[in-house]
Amino acid sequence: MASLLDPQARGRVILVGAGPGDPGLLTVRAVEALRVADVVVHDGLIDPRVLDLAPAAAQRISVAKQRARHTLPQDAINALIVAHVKTGAIVVRLKGGDPFIFGRGGEEVEAVRAAGLPVEVIPGVSAALGCAAEAMLPLTHRDHASAVSFVAGQCKGLSEQDWSGLAGQGRTLVIYMGVATADAIADKLIADGVAPDMPVAVLERGTLAGHRALKTLLADLGAMVKREGVASPAIIVVGEVVELSDAEDKLARWARIADEVAA
Repeated sequence: MASLLDPQARGRVILVGAGPGDPGLLTVRAVEALRVADVVVHDGLIDPRVLDLAPAAAQRISVAKQRARHTLPQDAINALIVAHVKTGAIVVRLKGGDPFIFGRGGEEVEAVRAAGLPVEVIPGVSAALGCAAEAMLPLTHRDHASAVSFVAGQCKGLSEQDWSGLAGQGRTLVIYMGVATADAIADKLIADGVAPDMPVAVLERGTLAGHRALKTLLADLGAMVKREGVASPAIIVVGEVVELSDAEDKLARWARIADEVAA
């Protein structure tokens, strides 16, 4: 069976992971897909240098999403992709990170298949992996963590998520989309038994210009996010491995915070 990247194969979708931001982290296969695109349907956080890899004549369509405001609902994005494919176009659906990690890639594959159209998926470096590597933060380590979990900090509300056992000694928890709910995340984890002094890192704009890696303790997470003016895109890493990172230490106020927690 010929690859869908065959330029003679018209009318198909290539779902491409664009990685965490830096164009240098694109896979070779992702670059090949972009170079044959007729239409690029892309997220809002895609670096312009990545979009420039598509032919100049390719149509570029932004379907950027922001918290609580979507330019297009997911069903409309699915319909847009299918409509362009039906014209015989090669449609590259370009997503930040990896399409199958909090990228709704599974929903889009289902929609394309339901329309009877061919689709290929090209994985990307996830935000967790790319941002952690930049901060020299190993998500697993033989001496500190033998398990790692990924959760969404806003997906259908924190109250509907069961994070029991995901964070703590020997375990690393990576939280996507958690900046706006950092206070609630810290409260939730502490209530589930995670120690208030568990190390936490916030990796902001990983691999992009202006990136920051900040380190604190769980009880200080929400306060630090406010104090430092952290903004999305950012991920939160909870676990002992954070101590191994190059993240900037933001623990100067911990003595006062610890007293408040103890009280």
